[in-house]
Amino acid sequence: MPVNKRKKSTRFRAKTTHGYGSMKKNRGAGNRGGRGMAGTGKRADQKKPTILKKYGPSYFGKHGFNRPQSVVKILKVINLKYIEEHAEKKGSEYVFDASNYDKVLGTGKLTKKIKITSKSFSQSSLEKIKKVGGEAIIC
Repeated sequence: MPVNKRKKSTRFRAKTTHGYGSMKKNRGAGNRGGRGMAGTGKRADQKKPTILKKYGPSYFGKHGFNRPQSVVKILKVINLKYIEEHAEKKGSEYVFDASNYDKVLGTGKLTKKIKITSKSFSQSSLEKIKKVGGEAIIC
């Protein structure tokens, strides 16, 4: 046995088959119908026994159904802190129209009497508005 065996790639230079015999035998993955589980679709009946043996009958077909998920509506909210900073003065009172928001939340301090119009108010925001003497109008 030679001590320094040359690589197969150098030993078989100029030999068309590189020791595989017929050219047909050494073609790529196409020779065996793809790599791995490729081609196990409609027409791969020849691969079925191996698949069934390895994975069982549940490998093929669709199973079960997906229940429709409930859509959670994300509320568009606004805080009293923002309203305090952006309230408009009309005459002697401050007015803020929050009707394009879903809810007014109670984060922040109120120092002005503000008339706020919105679809709904949190309990803490209502308390803070009434404490200062403002008005909460539900539209």
